[in-house]
Amino acid sequence: MTATAPAHSAVRAPAPAFLPRLALVLAALLATLFTAASPASAHAALTASDPKDGAVVATAPAQVSLSFSEQVAMGDDSIRVLDPQGRRVDTGELRDMCSGNTIRYGTALHSGLPNGTYTVAWQAVSADSHPIVGAFTFSVGAPSATSVALPAAGAGGGPVGVAYGIARYVAYAGFTVLVGGAAFILLCWRRGAGERPLQKLVVRAWVTLTAATLAMLVLRTPYTGSGKFADAFDLGGLRDVLETKTGASLVSRLLLLGAAALFIAVLFGVYARRQQGSGTAEEAEDTSDLTFGLAIGGAVVSGGIAATWALSEHASTGIQPVIAMPADILHLLAVATWLGGLAALLVALYKVPGIERDAVRRFSKVAFTSVVVLAVTGVYQSWRQLGSWSALTGTDYGRLLLLKVGLVAVLVAIAYLSRRWTARLAEEPAEPVREPAKATATASPATAAAPTPPPKRGVSRETKAGVSRGTGSGVSRETTSGAAPAGSGGAADPKRAAQLARQLAARENAREKQVRDADPGRAGLRRSVLAEAGVAVVLLAVTTVLTSTEPGRAAEQETGRGGVSTAVPDRAVKVSLPFDTGGANGKGTVRLELDPGRVGANTLHLWADTPDGQPFDLPEIKVSFTLPAKDVGPLPVLPDRATPGHWTASGVQLPLSGEWRIDVTVRSSDIDQTTVQKTVKIG
Repeated sequence: MTATAPAHSAVRAPAPAFLPRLALVLAALLATLFTAASPASAHAALTASDPKDGAVVATAPAQVSLSFSEQVAMGDDSIRVLDPQGRRVDTGELRDMCSGNTIRYGTALHSGLPNGTYTVAWQAVSADSHPIVGAFTFSVGAPSATSVALPAAGAGGGPVGVAYGIARYVAYAGFTVLVGGAAFILLCWRRGAGERPLQKLVVRAWVTLTAATLAMLVLRTPYTGSGKFADAFDLGGLRDVLETKTGASLVSRLLLLGAAALFIAVLFGVYARRQQGSGTAEEAEDTSDLTFGLAIGGAVVSGGIAATWALSEHASTGIQPVIAMPADILHLLAVATWLGGLAALLVALYKVPGIERDAVRRFSKVAFTSVVVLAVTGVYQSWRQLGSWSALTGTDYGRLLLLKVGLVAVLVAIAYLSRRWTARLAEEPAEPVREPAKATATASPATAAAPTPPPKRGVSRETKAGVSRGTGSGVSRETTSGAAPAGSGGAADPKRAAQLARQLAARENAREKQVRDADPGRAGLRRSVLAEAGVAVVLLAVTTVLTSTEPGRAAEQETGRGGVSTAVPDRAVKVSLPFDTGGANGKGTVRLELDPGRVGANTLHLWADTPDGQPFDLPEIKVSFTLPAKDVGPLPVLPDRATPGHWTASGVQLPLSGEWRIDVTVRSSDIDQTTVQKTVKIG
């Protein structure tokens, strides 16, 4: 048994025939995921406003204020108030009204506003770096028609959102291969530092991560603002981005990539030369010291780059950020070590001849350790971001997380098969690593006709002769002997010399391929590693979408989609209830808001929407509240119609704390009605 991959020759063995089809399938999956991810959701959510959505006030308010569940970044133009004709009626000056745990911003209105319906459009950037937008209306005196048309695509959507999402994915992929490739060399196969294919892999990963980071920095202004590519060249916007947490993280990543470039230069320079020349005990000691230094330096730089994600995204907000950020860093490093090392192993198996079995076994142990770290940190992150079992299936974040867990399970199953192939290799007697025979491709016919290199270990002369006569190389003894046919121009014909060189390279390549394919153990390992790499590509895409999706814990607080919605002090309880009365045009959704959602007096708002999002002006809607644990209720409430599709009731009394069941009875015609329920926790 000798070669494990084609030798370094002028003509490489073609990739497996199914690789192009695999690439097309993966590209289609990525396109689907990125399309579904736009626009991006975020952690922060609007929890209250003054005036409220759909409110009718007797006199024009002096200002409009918005409250959020998490810290947000807003500018002077983040809140716009438009009159029925679409003219701005706010002063354009943002007011910071935050106090303690209350996150509130507002803007003053001009005095003397006439009666009519006014539109409030707002835009912000949440603490986890994602843009959020929204709009609502209120009326002064009485509702009126309005000509305001809000843009269909919000911040973070459209072509800019897709481009930014692709840059995020490319950045994750570049980081994974950069860290994993370097770790594979230092931990599993130190001789690989001198192999050209592995050097190209790591260097290209560094270039990819650097380019993606620069793209994210340039696209940040249009991504969180107008959504126009032209704003990428706005220097003022770039300056504002640099003052944000996300901008500082991206700049820090670029600086750390500079340190990573120095690490790569040492790894593939001095270290690679010492590995190739280490023979004496003194040289081995020098190499060991350099290995230790590179391992420490690489761990510090890799951890720093991973921290640029942890400090600017989901881990930096919400509960327990002090624990969540280190856990996120470990999670990212474990993913990179496993999947990036997998990419390096795949390149070594296909491009580098003579990789030792010990290197494969060492990577198997490293991958197992990475999976353990990945599982522990992943379970903690899932609990932190979901908060309940219902969010696992009832939110976009939870469903994406289930998809990610399924892909990880598939990846682990394939990895188990790879370990079985590795075990088979371990049972075979070890063989020394050989140097690959290199095909000569010079302009001299004498060089092209040089004798064939001596037979390699583990390959008999009969085998080599069979390949020479072989079947597939297409090179005869006469052709490779260097004798030029009559009339070919003799020894001075450069075309003939080049042709002979190509034929010699093709023969050598065919021989290497025959030897490689004759080893079922290594062929099986290559196939299983290739399958792992394919699943890993999709897994990284799902992870990228997951990091830009609103966590399940925040989504449940915002919309009340869990089995029991927990009331947060001084925040309205919000519930969304789909209904179907069974009649024609009887489907829709009721959105209920109970403010402030505590024991005592509350204000109730109800909105009914059609399936396409339009107001549903139902003939009748009734609400009742029941506390089954203490046999209280039902307490009926008959809300008043405020505007088409909007009903309100004030002074709704909830006398006790506990889990209250809300029954909403909806009638869409004289005979078609239904009742939908939701349980919320009060107090």
